[in-house]
Amino acid sequence: MKFIVSSNLLLKQLQSISGVLSTNNTLPILDNFLFELNENELKLSASDLETTMSATLTVDMAEDEGNIAIPARLLLDTLKTFSNIPVTIEVDKENFGVGIIAGEGKYRLAGQDGGEYPRAARLDGAASIKIESDILHNAISKTIFAASNDELRPAMSGIYCELTDENITFVATDAHKLVRYRRHDIKAEESASFILPKKPLNQLKGILATTEGTVDVEFNEKNARFSFKNVTMTCRLIDGKYPNYSAVIPLENPNKLTLDRSPFLNAIRRVSLFSNQATYQVKFKIAGTELHLTAEDLDYSNEARERLNCHYEGNDMEIGFNSKFMVEMLNNLETDQVVMELSEPNRAGLILPLDDENKDEDILMLVMPVMLNS
Repeated sequence: MKFIVSSNLLLKQLQSISGVLSTNNTLPILDNFLFELNENELKLSASDLETTMSATLTVDMAEDEGNIAIPARLLLDTLKTFSNIPVTIEVDKENFGVGIIAGEGKYRLAGQDGGEYPRAARLDGAASIKIESDILHNAISKTIFAASNDELRPAMSGIYCELTDENITFVATDAHKLVRYRRHDIKAEESASFILPKKPLNQLKGILATTEGTVDVEFNEKNARFSFKNVTMTCRLIDGKYPNYSAVIPLENPNKLTLDRSPFLNAIRRVSLFSNQATYQVKFKIAGTELHLTAEDLDYSNEARERLNCHYEGNDMEIGFNSKFMVEMLNNLETDQVVMELSEPNRAGLILPLDDENKDEDILMLVMPVMLNS
């Protein structure tokens, strides 16, 4: 088995799938990339058993078909040192030795039998849906930060995907904050729902940022597969029942606060520097056309106050929020103005983008209040 390929092309494709690799693999062979050569097509794969990612490329020259597992870290570090030159890789099928020739350099490393590499899960009886890459990227980016890190509640550590004949909805929550991203321009033939894990979605998000086109999403009860361009990713779904997120979204919110997003975000950032670093509490005092933000840390005698002009409909109100959550949410909105919908100081507040341009996109962010110090 022998082939010649551009070092930059090979490095780029390996880097695109390398995020799947784990540092604490139970199977030593998973510390390798799987190379599979079929005529002039080279398929590269990386796996951590839960997720398998593959990318294909066309090589400049190929002799003999076959497969080999090559140590990932050593290969990546070697390829990074080359300028864009042709690299010849030759595999000894008897002892799985791998020879690399690049320019004037020759290198040898020990590979492993590619036949022992775990295969991606098969998706028997899978349903499918097509999503544009920019829409899927948006859905992941705007929700994944709200997913829980609590290992005791695995269902909440991923993104919940709900398909209906009217829309597609992505939800993430950690019980303190919640994001619901909905698209009305994507519909499924049959209703379905599943929970996608965070690690493969972060990997997918990075690649989709520079990808145009359509993503084919296939799924059954246990696995999901994303296919686009020359990349395929198969991941195991999170097993469990997702909490009834609709029940926690307050419907009656008579108090509505409208603000310019960027000044609002920067004011919270500044004020929060002076907050208690355990609670990150910032107090909102809303009256008339003014919003007063206050934070204090009694342990260090730190205090900050800011006043913002706003448009407010409702009763005067004082309510506290975790500033870290507020910053995360406002950071993940792109509109010039946002609306905060509030009911009571002890009930969740909603943050909504004030944007009438895209009728197909519906974003709702929810944040739980924190008890104000009396």
